[in-house]
Amino acid sequence: MLLADDEAMIRAGVRAILTTDPGIEVVAEAGDGHEAVEAARAHRPDVALLDIRMPRLDGLAAAGELRRLLPGTAVVMLTTFSEDDYIARALGGGVDGFLLKSGDPRELIAGVRAVAAGGAALSPTVARRVIDTLGGVRLTRAATARARLAPLTGREREVVSLLAAGCSNQEIAARMRVVEGTVKAHVSAVLGRLGLRNRVQLAVLAHEAGLVAEAGDAGGTGSAPGAVPGGGPGPGGRGPAGA
Repeated sequence: MLLADDEAMIRAGVRAILTTDPGIEVVAEAGDGHEAVEAARAHRPDVALLDIRMPRLDGLAAAGELRRLLPGTAVVMLTTFSEDDYIARALGGGVDGFLLKSGDPRELIAGVRAVAAGGAALSPTVARRVIDTLGGVRLTRAATARARLAPLTGREREVVSLLAAGCSNQEIAARMRVVEGTVKAHVSAVLGRLGLRNRVQLAVLAHEAGLVAEAGDAGGTGSAPGAVPGGGPGPGGRGPAGA
């Protein structure tokens, strides 16, 4: 994976955390957005972890370039509480995840592994921040979100609820007693029907609507905190988070 942050100390700390997982290899580092794009072109990493605020080219612009040049590279943004506007723009740009610099190290590792497997990652704290601050009163957003999800079938709602609770495709399939392919088909159909880019946007919508609460204790199925997985290294997954 690629790690980009303009602060060397932050990069060193994040790298130290990530490399405690034997399945994650940091193949390149960058100090600004331009360096990040060039390093990604050279190494073609499965995952690019980008700080939002960087000189010369910020993380959002770099993410856009990576989306255009390397669509197979998942992009995760590192954020802080002071960057709500950046988070909103990144969400609209279809990045694969948001993780806090000050979050639990387990969330960082789980998030990188989730996007490397073809899924998405959303720090629970960032999810709450997005819901509370982006675009109006929370109750209005909740009502709007519930209205958007209203046309879904019962089975689709169950899939979305479990996905937003952090369950992998495999875990959802086990709970619903179906094959993983059925779960993937439901997710793809829902994304298309709602006009959403990826699982992060779907998870945020489910949180806004309160649908995630319907999963009950789904978060205790074994998924690590903050992960919205894509179902492991099967078809569509990116495999280990290396080059």
